[in-house]
Amino acid sequence: MKAVLCKSWGPPDALVVEDIPSPAPAKGQLLVSVKASGVNFPDVLLIQNKYQFKPELPFSPGSEIAGVVRQVGEGVHGFMPGDRVMAHIRWGGYAEEVVVDEALVTPVPAGLDFTVAASFGVVYATAYHALKDRAGIKAGETLLVLGAAGGVGLAAVELGKLFGARVIACASSDEKLETCRRFGAEVTINYEREDLREALKNLGAAADIALDPVGGKYSEPAVRAMAWKGRYLVVGFASGEIPKIPLNLALLKGCAIVGVFWGEFTRRERDLNSANLRELTAWLRAKKIKPLVSASYPLERAADALKDMMNRKVQGKVVLTTG
Repeated sequence: MKAVLCKSWGPPDALVVEDIPSPAPAKGQLLVSVKASGVNFPDVLLIQNKYQFKPELPFSPGSEIAGVVRQVGEGVHGFMPGDRVMAHIRWGGYAEEVVVDEALVTPVPAGLDFTVAASFGVVYATAYHALKDRAGIKAGETLLVLGAAGGVGLAAVELGKLFGARVIACASSDEKLETCRRFGAEVTINYEREDLREALKNLGAAADIALDPVGGKYSEPAVRAMAWKGRYLVVGFASGEIPKIPLNLALLKGCAIVGVFWGEFTRRERDLNSANLRELTAWLRAKKIKPLVSASYPLERAADALKDMMNRKVQGKVVLTTG
């Protein structure tokens, strides 16, 4: 089978595509023929040895897959060969086949294509966990989203609207902000063209919740815009810079700075994560949420997909396909 391999830490161009032996499922595992693999920002960090998890070299990146069960291991009772499935894993998804623990596998809803199935789980589950579990979002609250046209950001815009919040979306281009408006943002700010702190001040409305997958220079202005008892959600650092927030702002605002680590949440609170995924899948079936897949690339162009993500060219999600 073909697989994208990281054989040495470095940028996307260091990745190689090679033929390697197909894996075999052990007890409690399934062998999945991958049809599509979601591309996520942590993949960029993982191949550079900058992420929380550090796989042994060589490895294939890719934490989100959708495909068809090819073989089941001993003790697997919930799935059989031919089933259409999706799964979230730590790595290994940029390949034609991958072995997955049965507990991580979910059926693909009828009528859903593989590209959407492979781009749905991570970003929507992260945004849902952030807004519902970590922030306790309520109808009528104001939600500020940074990096609002990216995967997690756009999911947060759409989910925030569904939860009944007023959504302020911040992104780096007018084209991205138009996408945010289509997904439910009521107010938009181009923080490449406008000073974010002044733009937020001019709105005259404090944010009850701020969701930040970007970090860097945009974080402090967003904290300054928090309402009394607001919740500032730390999701990631796509800018490449971990901000240093003056903690007197949290004191003066009476606000909470809340970490959102969905990957660890899935391991520590499996039952709650499963309930969240069931709710999201139901919304997906009912077309209450409509994931945006802005581009797909063949597996061999994984480096191009990751570079587009690094260069902030991606709206929503991009996926790799195996043909």
